[in-house]
Amino acid sequence: MVDVAGKDVTRRIARAAGRIVMQPATFALIASAGARKGDVLGVARVAAIQAAKRTAELIPLCHPLPLTRVAVEFVADAAASAIAIEVTAETLARTGVEMEALTATAVGLLTIYDMCKAADRAMHIESVHLVEKWGGKSGHFMAR
Repeated sequence: MVDVAGKDVTRRIARAAGRIVMQPATFALIASAGARKGDVLGVARVAAIQAAKRTAELIPLCHPLPLTRVAVEFVADAAASAIAIEVTAETLARTGVEMEALTATAVGLLTIYDMCKAADRAMHIESVHLVEKWGGKSGHFMAR
């Protein structure tokens, strides 16, 4: 692990995003709350939050952080038969919170896949990426 003891404790925020593309029938199942396993987006939201909280257990050499907030938002795109996720993670710490936001994004999308795989094994997850981060020595970053 990198030694962060000399860094200042600052407010740090990271936003990550991604999406899952599926067949129109699968999208309709999710939109109508008709999936056999239940509320797909509700469960995916909880999974994303849990993943953010457990990132240090999943990613080697990642510092455990005291998260102050994890927000998960979904946007349904009927025309593309896709669901986008955006996760915002915040902390007051000595190191950034990007890995928590990215991990939450990936796990939220994987949960959608898991809950709908019986209906559509051809779903694909794409474009998991860091959107923006604030705080710390490196300052503000925004993806293009």
